[in-house]
Amino acid sequence: MTVAQCAAGFCFIFTGVQIVSTTIARFRCPARTTPLPAPADAPPISLVRTVCGLDNYAEETLASGFHLDYPNYELLFCAARADDPVLPLVKRLMAANPMIPSRILIGDDWINANPKLNNVAKGWDAAAHDWVVMADSNVLMPPDYLQRLMAAWSLDTGLVCSTPIGSHPDGFWAEVECSFLNALQARWQYAAEAIGLGFAQGKTMLWRKSMLEAAGGIRALGAEIAEDAAATKLVRRHGLRVKLVDSPFQQPLGRRLLPEIWSRQTRWARLRRVTFPLFFMPEILSGSLWSILAGAYAASVGGFDPLLAALLVMALWFAAEAQLALAAGWRLAWVSPLAWLVRDLMLPALFVSAWAADDFVWRGNAMDVKESKEA
Repeated sequence: MTVAQCAAGFCFIFTGVQIVSTTIARFRCPARTTPLPAPADAPPISLVRTVCGLDNYAEETLASGFHLDYPNYELLFCAARADDPVLPLVKRLMAANPMIPSRILIGDDWINANPKLNNVAKGWDAAAHDWVVMADSNVLMPPDYLQRLMAAWSLDTGLVCSTPIGSHPDGFWAEVECSFLNALQARWQYAAEAIGLGFAQGKTMLWRKSMLEAAGGIRALGAEIAEDAAATKLVRRHGLRVKLVDSPFQQPLGRRLLPEIWSRQTRWARLRRVTFPLFFMPEILSGSLWSILAGAYAASVGGFDPLLAALLVMALWFAAEAQLALAAGWRLAWVSPLAWLVRDLMLPALFVSAWAADDFVWRGNAMDVKESKEA
């Protein structure tokens, strides 16, 4: 085969993968119009939320936990420090919703270098019920949040998660972050789950407490620097599956700047490189850039207009993402195609950056992915 034929084949295969993967996610993430009712025999649930600082839309996301249409649940807020600036807001919400059992837990239980895991451990220990949801403070919970998590559980399930869906962007770089979270990362998680390779996502995790306790408890998630990577491997070792909810939950973004996005995406890339190296390697081929270049090269050798070919490949890639966003009710605006293109131009640089260093900073905490190997 000639180089041009190889380029054309590459473009055809990867464009096909793009269309197939977005189609899978489209059918797994239908837009919700009617909330799920809570079943009559709904089991009690402990909802453990880690809090650290004041995020954008903090009041909306934290208040959503008090307005769940579920008959029996408790709220446990975990903060590492008593002077955390978010705690006055949490106390005000607790006072405004006395009918929901809720508590604030302060302090750190050292497990590993992951400050989030150290923070949430006390909430896990204090949870009164066998079903436990661990959720970040910036998850916007719909009224049927708990029943949608429970509906995804089956006999072969060890963990139910929800990948974050970016919403409420303010500014172009927030649109770019939506493009990373939604049509790229969420889509690939649903495609992986469809072939039996479900990966945990730490934004929302539903556990059966008795199951995790039998496997070593919350401290078993300290085997990796990322608790969701440890959760994935633990569940698989026990012959169970990580499952995703139908229609994942929103993370309101607000204002975002390029350095924030770069730092966050680099951190996640470095964690994936260390925790799942075989799955990380193909990421250099993700995004539309290589297919656009391959299609343009093949067209130029074949005597066709390379610019027209590049635009056609780009249109196919982004039309697939647009139909997914439209069907799922995710963020879709006139600026979305430009945000998708900027994201795809960033992907090769992020891949290189993931190999360039091992350290990163998360919420003021210096961390190093090498600690995962040591663990």
